[in-house]
Amino acid sequence: MQFRKLEAGDKATYVALASAFYQSDAVLHPVPMQNIENTFRELIQRDTYAECWLCEEQGEAVGFLLIAKTFSQESGGMVTWIEELFLKEAYRGSGRGTEMVAFIEQHFPASRFRLEAEPDNAAAIRLYKRLGYRELPYVQYVKE
Repeated sequence: MQFRKLEAGDKATYVALASAFYQSDAVLHPVPMQNIENTFRELIQRDTYAECWLCEEQGEAVGFLLIAKTFSQESGGMVTWIEELFLKEAYRGSGRGTEMVAFIEQHFPASRFRLEAEPDNAAAIRLYKRLGYRELPYVQYVKE
């Protein structure tokens, strides 16, 4: 698998992949298309807070990685949030998810890596646990 940073000409590909992600069982609910459009615009304008990488095989986009960057006093440095890790279903269960996580850990040095997973997403949870990720006993809150 090859990893390529998202470019302005990749909008249709990104929108299709992000839409598929938000229509999958990996998320609680879909997001408005405007959110996907806003994210794409931010990713193209700057990479200060977020980056997106397309995962390709033989020139075909088979998934993507959306990374958010933040600083944490608790962890003593930069934190890489794996916001979204999506792989088309036909490519799952073949080691590609492991390859995607390895890419993130190698290319985004951080004192901590964080991610979220739906409790029902057993395959993703198995992957993350196998790679050394552990569940945090936090309750998260959100205000929109």
